[in-house]
Amino acid sequence: MRSFAELDEGEVGGVATAWRERSRAARESGFPYVHALLNEGREAGASLPHTHTQLAWLEAAPPAVEAETGDDCAVCGHIKAEVAGGERVVLERDGLAVLAAYGGRLPYELLIAPSEHPDGSAFESDLLAPALGLLAESLRRIHAIEGPAPLNAWLHDHGHWHLEVLPRLTVFAGIELGAGIYVNSLAPETAAAALREAAT
Repeated sequence: MRSFAELDEGEVGGVATAWRERSRAARESGFPYVHALLNEGREAGASLPHTHTQLAWLEAAPPAVEAETGDDCAVCGHIKAEVAGGERVVLERDGLAVLAAYGGRLPYELLIAPSEHPDGSAFESDLLAPALGLLAESLRRIHAIEGPAPLNAWLHDHGHWHLEVLPRLTVFAGIELGAGIYVNSLAPETAAAALREAAT
C-alpha cells in the first residue's frame, strides 16, 4: 500500500488543487461545509488499499467543528501558548505549526495549523498545499519511528482552520469508547521530541 507519506510535493499540490476545486463545486451545489479526510489502512476504516482522501459535503459544520468556535478563537490561544512553550512543537514552517496534541487521544496525535489566525477557508488558502506537505512530512517522521501505521486525518475548516492527525497505533477499548476517557501511554512532550529528531 502506498502511503500519503510517499507523495512528492507535486502530488501533494495536486491533492490541494483537487480539494479546492471540489469544495467550490460543493458550495455551488448548496453544501456550505466540506469535511476533508484521509483514512489510511484497514484498521483506520480505509475502504481502498491505496492512500486516498475523501470529501464529505455537508449542509452545516458538524458538532465537533462547531464546538471549537466561539467569541474568542480557542485555536489561536492554543497555538500561541504551545509555540511560546515549545515543548510540544514538532516544527514550524511557511507560517504553519505542527504540534503534538496536548492531551492527545493516541500516541503521536498531531495538530497542523496556521500560526496566525487565517482569513477565510482553508480550501482557498495559499497555506493549504504547505499544510498537506507538513502532513506528509509528519507521517514520514512517524513511519521512521514506528513504521507504517494506520491513521486518520481530517480538516476542520471553520474559524482557525487546522488538520488533525490521529495515527492508530493502539486501539480504543471500553474506557475510551464507553466513557470518553482516552488513555495515551506516550506524553506529547516525548512524542514531539522524538518527531523533531526523526529522519524524513
